[in-house]
Amino acid sequence: QLRLVESGGGLVQPGGSLRLSCAASGSTLDYRTIGWLRQAPGKDREGVSCISGSGGGSTNYADSVKGRFTISRDNAKNTVYLQMNSLKPEDTAVYYCAVDRVLNRRCSLSSTYDYWGQGTQVTVSS
Repeated sequence: QLRLVESGGGLVQPGGSLRLSCAASGSTLDYRTIGWLRQAPGKDREGVSCISGSGGGSTNYADSVKGRFTISRDNAKNTVYLQMNSLKPEDTAVYYCAVDRVLNRRCSLSSTYDYWGQGTQVTVSS
């Protein structure tokens, strides 16, 4: 059973940066589609970014984070990262990493996932 643990959230001022990590255990992340999603209070959960299990690890980003966030994976560490720069108050949310159980899929922001982490809070405020 794949288990995911997120870390790296916290309180940051507008314009600051955070790097979220999603460490997997129990199974490899190789060839799996992985997504970062977020949910702000009173809002629906939304896809922020994803990285494909195929196609050379192609990535997708929500328009609201394009150019500011970068998703990456380190297969040797079985970990996925979300580097978040130029953070804005509207980025405040609980961030989740999630993994597709099917191998070799291309991702999209509407991808569905089978395994989820517990979430990490990101608060952007002065």
